[in-house]
Amino acid sequence: MNANEHMEDTCRDSLIVVSGGMDSVTMLYDYKDTIALAVSFDYGSNHNSKEIECAAYHCNLLGIKHIVIPLSFFTKYFKSSLLEGDDAIPEGDYNEDNIHSTVVPFRNGIMLAIAAGIAESNELQRVLIANHGGDHTIYPDCRPDFIKAIDAATQAGTYNHIEVFAPYTNITKSDIARIGARLGIDYSKTWSCYRGGKIHCGRCATCLERRAALKDAGIEDNTQYET
Repeated sequence: MNANEHMEDTCRDSLIVVSGGMDSVTMLYDYKDTIALAVSFDYGSNHNSKEIECAAYHCNLLGIKHIVIPLSFFTKYFKSSLLEGDDAIPEGDYNEDNIHSTVVPFRNGIMLAIAAGIAESNELQRVLIANHGGDHTIYPDCRPDFIKAIDAATQAGTYNHIEVFAPYTNITKSDIARIGARLGIDYSKTWSCYRGGKIHCGRCATCLERRAALKDAGIEDNTQYET
């Protein structure tokens, strides 16, 4: 190993929670030089398998080790339309009345706790998560106060003081897409649709948000939509 290779290895001190959606894939590329390990969680959502396939694709492309952690108990004990089949997913734009059913209670809290344990076990210092400003209204475990609290908890609860690093917390999905445009990310190899069909439905809130973000960023949308 030469000096440059050693320096690169010592900089890889992070674990990323990567779903396979636009946001986490953007962060994967944005922070690729610091990431030693990518973790996806299979918690039984309608679109989980589509997302994980995309996460694996990009990790393989970047040469980043990728593991999948099964959380099968979610479908047994948790209440959310994401876990109940595609017919349960509401259509239309994000708003509290329309999209509240898609909340998976404390999902990020559970996943970040597991990720922190894996990071400590692998002598890593940071856990990266790609929550963003558009999530704040609907998802409590995406908000700045939650990120601050879980960061304090992981730092206090691990020997090497694991940091939860969430640099996209206060920017929009359109801002994230602009970062992706700069990095040359192929967003057709990401998954957003909550219905989890063969192609994106084009009607659920995540599809509509995806379309708007790509348009705002001036990115040609090569996503296949039903409508």
